Amino acid sequence: MDSILFTIESGVAFITMNRPDKLNSFNRAMALQLQSILDQCATDDSIRAIYLTGAGKGFCAGQDLAEVVDPEGPGMKRILSEHYNPIVQRLRDIAKPVVAAVNGVAAGAGANIAFACDVVVSKSSASFIQAFSKIGLIPDSGGTYTLPRLIGFQRASALMMLGDKVSATDALQMGMLYKVFDDEAFETESKKIAFQLAQMPTKALGYIKQALNASTTNDITSQLALEDTLQQKAAATTDFKEGVDAFLAKRAPQYKGQ
Repeated sequence: MDSILFTIESGVAFITMNRPDKLNSFNRAMALQLQSILDQCATDDSIRAIYLTGAGKGFCAGQDLAEVVDPEGPGMKRILSEHYNPIVQRLRDIAKPVVAAVNGVAAGAGANIAFACDVVVSKSSASFIQAFSKIGLIPDSGGTYTLPRLIGFQRASALMMLGDKVSATDALQMGMLYKVFDDEAFETESKKIAFQLAQMPTKALGYIKQALNASTTNDITSQLALEDTLQQKAAATTDFKEGVDAFLAKRAPQYKGQ
């Protein structure tokens, strides 16, 4: 059974982590397959948005600990350097919007991979937990970078040290998520966001992502200069011309991602 399911529909790449009996916890095969699929998404111009979710009851429970303790396994250093770090880097570098559709528990690396995505939505029954401290580890997969920026230093510190489970409602209130949907409406509403993004000016969305990435380390002068550069690139796209023409003609724009 493939540990990642992958389909393309109407410009959206649907990626489903598929180890439901393990709550989609990562092993090496799943991590490497996800990287390969993200690389395909980055270079395929027909893909204009990405939708990442989990099969079954969970989104992703983080690392499969059986692999960590396996004397023949990759070991912690390779798990980070060859599995999680490359996944998070790809999610942030890919010049297309990524929707994390959290359909159940998101724990450890699973939570932090979700937070590395551009739009994070969840079922009302989903939950989030920084489970690392409970087994004597620190948060990885970019968690110590993304979570404080989402919810503030104090809350991030407490959640990482105490390992509290956070409900979807509380996660929304804290600023971890964009929206929470009732379980029955979740699939329809979350996919609607991905389809909407796939019909938008893709290059502009990629430039937005690039600017946001840089904003975490740039000073205001550097950020203004970057905005200037990226705005000139956006203004040179076919989609910008289409957007202006559609606005002046009072019609809906037909963006091509070019």
